[in-house]
Amino acid sequence: MTTTDFKRRQLSGRGIPVTGNDIDTDRIIPARFLKAVTFEGMGEHAFEDAKKQNPEHPFNQPVYKGASVLVVGQNFGCGSSREHAPQALMRWGISAIVGGSFGEIFFGNCVMLGIPCLVATQADLEWLQKAIGREPKTPLTVDVEKQEVRFGDRVIKATVPDGPRNQLVAGTWDSTAVLIEAGAAIEATAAKLPYVSGY
Repeated sequence: MTTTDFKRRQLSGRGIPVTGNDIDTDRIIPARFLKAVTFEGMGEHAFEDAKKQNPEHPFNQPVYKGASVLVVGQNFGCGSSREHAPQALMRWGISAIVGGSFGEIFFGNCVMLGIPCLVATQADLEWLQKAIGREPKTPLTVDVEKQEVRFGDRVIKATVPDGPRNQLVAGTWDSTAVLIEAGAAIEATAAKLPYVSGY
């Protein structure tokens, strides 16, 4: 496998809107699921309590089944630093998120999983959430390289900081994959180091 397989230049899929601000990681995946040894099966518990409290929650709606682009409000993923939140979303099927702002650690955890988080204006987010609600079968495109989101004829400016964007576009967000790909170079360098091979 090479970094080519990890490139996240452009992702397309149907959208799912989750309105509201300050949705923290405990709402995304309640703390009781943190006891799991692996992340397997975590996706089915995404927004578990919110879904029980609100039968109309988008993650309960069959029309959004298979959606892969989550459109949220401000400060999404705030609160606890748990990696389980982006893991749960990814395992539910989310491959990109568009929002007004993100919890810093949540954002970093998403990048480490190859999930782009793009920032758009409040007006554009509200338009996009309503448009998805009206046309849930219409795909949208998250263009990480061009920093825009396209839905129908509309193009929305959506940004992501240069560092994470470069990692996502180049496919170097997965540090383990980068190390594996550089295995021969690492071995060659290690062979030259007396404290590695000379004793």
